[in-house]
Amino acid sequence: MGKLKKAIKKLWRCASGTAEACGVGVMSPIGVHWYIQDNHVVLDNGILRVTLSNPDGIVTGVCYNDIDNMLEVLNDESNRGYWDVVWNALDGSRTGVFEVIKGTTFNVIKDTEEQVEVSFSRPWDPSMQGKLIPLNIDKRFVLLRGSSGFYTYAIYEHVGSPEWPAFTLGETRIAFKLRKEKFHYMAIADNRRRFMPLPDDRLPNRGQPLAYPEAVVLINPVEPELKGEVDDKYQYSCDNKDLKVHGWISMDPPVGFWQITPSDEFRSGGPLKQNLTSHVGPTMLAVFVSGHYAGDDLNPKFGQGEPWKKVFGPVFIYVNSVMDGQDPLTLWEDAKRQMSVEVQSWPYNFPASEDFEKADQRGSVSGKLFVSDRYASSDNIPANGAFVGLAPPGDAGSWQRECKDYQFWVRADETGYFSINNVRTGNYNLYAWVPGFIGDYKNEAPITITSSGQIDVGEIVYQPPRDGPTLWEIGIPDRTAAEFYAPDPDPKYVNRLFINHPDRFRQYGLWDRYSELYPNEDLVYTVGKSDYTKDWLFAQVNRKKPDNTYQGTTWQIRFVLDTVIPTGTYKLRVAIASASLAELQVRVNNPKANRPLFSSGLIGRDNSIARHGIHGLYWLYSVDIQSGALVQGDNTIFFTQPRNQSPFQGLMYDYIRLEAPPQ
Repeated sequence: MGKLKKAIKKLWRCASGTAEACGVGVMSPIGVHWYIQDNHVVLDNGILRVTLSNPDGIVTGVCYNDIDNMLEVLNDESNRGYWDVVWNALDGSRTGVFEVIKGTTFNVIKDTEEQVEVSFSRPWDPSMQGKLIPLNIDKRFVLLRGSSGFYTYAIYEHVGSPEWPAFTLGETRIAFKLRKEKFHYMAIADNRRRFMPLPDDRLPNRGQPLAYPEAVVLINPVEPELKGEVDDKYQYSCDNKDLKVHGWISMDPPVGFWQITPSDEFRSGGPLKQNLTSHVGPTMLAVFVSGHYAGDDLNPKFGQGEPWKKVFGPVFIYVNSVMDGQDPLTLWEDAKRQMSVEVQSWPYNFPASEDFEKADQRGSVSGKLFVSDRYASSDNIPANGAFVGLAPPGDAGSWQRECKDYQFWVRADETGYFSINNVRTGNYNLYAWVPGFIGDYKNEAPITITSSGQIDVGEIVYQPPRDGPTLWEIGIPDRTAAEFYAPDPDPKYVNRLFINHPDRFRQYGLWDRYSELYPNEDLVYTVGKSDYTKDWLFAQVNRKKPDNTYQGTTWQIRFVLDTVIPTGTYKLRVAIASASLAELQVRVNNPKANRPLFSSGLIGRDNSIARHGIHGLYWLYSVDIQSGALVQGDNTIFFTQPRNQSPFQGLMYDYIRLEAPPQ
């Protein structure tokens, strides 16, 4: 009799679900329910209805308020809301394979009036070798009672068995394609939001491709006021640490569609890793693994039979609305408020997978970080604003290239105190870097996090690289080139959002402005006279020649030494914020010396110059300059970047310092 009542209840719930009006905007009296409809699974909580293909697990529809589907109905169902991967077989048999992840089995994991969680899984076996990425993948979707949005997460697994082949994971993410006739306003940050071009504006009769396919200048846009603007998705990239909420607003009807990422723990590369966000489509992304602004170093590589499992997410897809007559732009403010709610709720208590550790299964690490630099202060300096994190064991600074497992980062307060909470169980090192100081800190004592374990490391001290007193310095050690001069763009290639904007470096084509600013001679910086905010360009790029080829450049730093310590070694510290297939050669007082005093060799695949970033991976070099190479009076250090096959090869400097011998 109990089974019969349950079956009748299920049938009633399914029937009521199909009959309800879409998106009533109030809590359903029957809570959350699900039902099968043709080849789809529908999740419904009376506020929104999410439709997923069965058994693929592609989000084909999001029904809310008066919109029967917020996703692009003109697209094929497989191109609306999906998880995807890009992968390579390490034996070279498959490269750059793009794969939309499609499940083969549908299961209901949890079914109550408070929560429905469904799974679309796809196991891998050797018969799929070379056809599908060698991972077991379980995509989950969760709808909660009273929630104006839904959650999604996935568990990826590479089994520790010899028949599981080696491969590289180039990228994995979630993508949503929204209705192009409705969603025209995009928001990523308070100062990075605007009405966007339409996808039609990128078609050949309306847009002209520039130096690479992602960049298009609008020559005949649907909205004439956008004529002459550049559209490029890389102009809207964002650091992980700042990438918690972004999305789109429809003005009529006034609704918003947002992607909220409450934690960075499952994203690769740490807090400074940059990822794509939203862009013309209208497209909205949640990127977890990618080589953007880093190159192959941030593409995890798995050996044959290497065991690995990771939970990506959950992320929250949030929808909101205002009443007619209210300002639709307030939806951005509401999305930020909801983001704060989600962040405070992390780690979530509702995911049913045992692979997602809940709060009572996690541990914490706290302490106080100080900086010891006797040339800056005789006392230890509280590491105000330091980035302090736990990442898998490695060398100092290895966290920025770590892309397989989890990382946990916080900012220290003005006293240097930090508390890293809700850390998954496992083995870690404690890392840090401190704005205002060069280099990376690593606590040599390994840290093992246990369930509910609380570790206090006490007072710890970072000694940044330092040999002697500062003779001169250029820039601010903050791992970016943001403080240096970014020129105005060519008027033909402007994104009006970034005019008089703190992120003016995001304009297209700045690499060619160097040739106009310095047509014959390269940049010269005179210590004590020049101003690095005006006289040091944000990137050392190649010079464009009249025949459209490029040549490397040599920058000069001129300085005066009142005296030279005859038996000492001077130390040149060069912190590089980004390198793109570049080389740094250093010469002192002889620009034509056959062999440079120092060469970095070929470094970096950040591509930050082309992608409008202000940093990529961090490099720190310390160059010994013997006193015999210097003279009393005028001296010059030459920085040569000789690699010149493209306009995008070059260096971005973070900070440069010359130290006298120890005193």
